[in-house]
Amino acid sequence: MKYDIKNLKLAKQGLLKIEWAAKDMPVLEKIKNRFVKEKPLKGIKLGCCLHVTTETANLMIALKAGGAKVTLCASNPLSTQDDVAASLVKDFDIPVFAIKGEDDKTYYKHLNAVLDIHPDITMDDGADLVSALHKERKELAKDVMAGTEETTTGVIRLRALQDKGLLRFPVIAVNDAQTKHLFDNRYGTGQSTIDGILRATNKLLAGSIFVVCGYGWCGRGVASRARGAGANVIVTEVDSLMALEAVMDGYRVMPSKDAAKIGDIFVTLTGNTTVIGKEHFKLMKDGAIVANSGHFNVEIDILALKKSAKKIRHIRDSVEEFTLKDGRKIYLLGQGRLINLASAEGHPASVMDMSFANQALSAEYVVKHSHNLLKQVYPVPKDIDKNIAFLKLKSMGIKIDILSKQQREYLNSWELGT
Repeated sequence: MKYDIKNLKLAKQGLLKIEWAAKDMPVLEKIKNRFVKEKPLKGIKLGCCLHVTTETANLMIALKAGGAKVTLCASNPLSTQDDVAASLVKDFDIPVFAIKGEDDKTYYKHLNAVLDIHPDITMDDGADLVSALHKERKELAKDVMAGTEETTTGVIRLRALQDKGLLRFPVIAVNDAQTKHLFDNRYGTGQSTIDGILRATNKLLAGSIFVVCGYGWCGRGVASRARGAGANVIVTEVDSLMALEAVMDGYRVMPSKDAAKIGDIFVTLTGNTTVIGKEHFKLMKDGAIVANSGHFNVEIDILALKKSAKKIRHIRDSVEEFTLKDGRKIYLLGQGRLINLASAEGHPASVMDMSFANQALSAEYVVKHSHNLLKQVYPVPKDIDKNIAFLKLKSMGIKIDILSKQQREYLNSWELGT
């Protein structure tokens, strides 16, 4: 078995962490137990490009239990948990190509190692795997029955491919499932981003001016958690509806250049490029902290920050100090990459339980239905989404009401009115 990880001797520690996460992933466990019996993925080669964490490990184990031949690489150079990668290789015979801190050359070598298996299904977080298939490995695309995509940024890229008529196989937008984006993006990103910032800086949020760039579901989650910790939250937006919602939610909303003058901590969560750039750095206070929780490290113009600096120091784990020419200092966290994974452990297992249940069931769905799917981006089927919510509630010991026959008839009628 081919693999490329940091150290196989880390496996024992990784196995314990995988087991710990599994305790909070009852929905995925239930799916895995069914997969063991039914083998719905038997013989399917599944190429995965995801964050190599304890939660992902449990997804890989469930997919293998379903009969899939799984190969995994990292979807971010800083998100890999090396002990988890070791355990997947040693304890579960799952090929992994991921080393925390790998350079770009190694990152793409690992990505191509996954493509070398000639996957039947791709499972992506950010669409780098699909992008490579469409650029450098086009000959493999004809054999891919379908793919799944985990995150907002990846879905944006895939829809751009679709709109240009270039998408070569159907893809399920797992990110757009309600049991994914309403929970993973809001509660997962919200908590884990704050966790990453605090681990990196040990700063007190109470009383600080905390700027959230972007008020999508991830931005909503971070803003809510920052306010809960006592921060004075400012939101910057380009979408009038989202900006209006932020105002109605009780946040100050202003242009990013105005926020740059007064913010203490800045977090980007937009999925776009150069959200914080040279014009913002010129206005920031001495000691301003800048972090990103969007998928790619393009939201902060790091090159412009480097050019503006006369001195750069690595001052703490995941913290770089940029001393500007006028003496002001700006602190960049996690090299501008996903701060919740660069300096913390990513989303809690409990919320990833639903996200990865969507991945597992979407993989099963495309095996059954890919021959009927066009080359476009599809939502997760509603029955899968609702079933995951039902299973999650059941695992929490929560019951809900059921519509009566009379209520169902009322909702399906048009005759009854006032």
